[in-house]
Amino acid sequence: MGVGAKLATGLALTAALGGAAFWYLTEPVRLDAAELAALPDGDAAAGERIFWAAGCASCHAAPGSSGEAMLELAGGVELESEFGTFIAPNISTDAQHGIGGWTLGDFANAVKQGVSPEGTHYYPAFPYTSYSRMRDEDVANLFAFMQTLPAVASDAPGHQVSFPFTVRRGIGLWKRLYLNDEPQVDLAGAVDQVLAGQYLVEALGHCGECHTPRAVTGGLDTSAWLGGRPNITPGGDIADWSEDDIAYYLESGFTPDFDSAGGRMAAVIRNMAQVPAEDREAIAAYLKAIPAVESVAEPESDDAFRAD
Repeated sequence: MGVGAKLATGLALTAALGGAAFWYLTEPVRLDAAELAALPDGDAAAGERIFWAAGCASCHAAPGSSGEAMLELAGGVELESEFGTFIAPNISTDAQHGIGGWTLGDFANAVKQGVSPEGTHYYPAFPYTSYSRMRDEDVANLFAFMQTLPAVASDAPGHQVSFPFTVRRGIGLWKRLYLNDEPQVDLAGAVDQVLAGQYLVEALGHCGECHTPRAVTGGLDTSAWLGGRPNITPGGDIADWSEDDIAYYLESGFTPDFDSAGGRMAAVIRNMAQVPAEDREAIAAYLKAIPAVESVAEPESDDAFRAD
């Protein structure tokens, strides 16, 4: 065999090995059979609280929805990013256009692993890197509640992304960096109220998805946890707010200076106003207990505290 042929063979072998490694490392990882079998029966009444705390309507109700329309999960909200514009899909109970044909296992894999029933990766505009911390009973309760919501027979537009981000398989590598179920901050020894707030903020409310700076890869820079724009740590934009101020803001949308929530935060307030008062108080206690981030790490992207 000549030198050229040997070189070609070597390159082909290297390419094959590289391709095999990429395929292995990017394989969508589902919950294992034991985890799926252990999922409890859901309680729809308990799931309503999870629905609002998790902000499902903020993205999956039609843009501008309020009142009962927030329960019609037709999708359509646009989430702009440096990687393209992602459109929230229909997750209503319609079997053809939504998730009406899903099992609880399908739902758990989507929420906690970012994997579709067909075995493909979801884009992380769907905040499964936060929802991965959800308790199994809350996943089951949320699914049970969502089964009670109306079917909407329409499709949301597709995502607007360009190559190479159209290759979803590559998200598997990204997940290896950013998908886990570990706490974002160490609050060992904290009182129960703070720990309850940690779960609400880090898992259900996925607050870090908007309030934490991102690395160039699109993953959260957790060294500045909740220190983006606005910075909602004890060293940031709400440093002089009391716990009562924070809880009231989450209920009413009004700041201590009588401004009101704007931008995407207005939709968050509509959700948070539906949860029990003790949940809002727990969130406030957590936000006062986390490490302070003294400097703003990225440009402001959402006017969360402006008068609207």
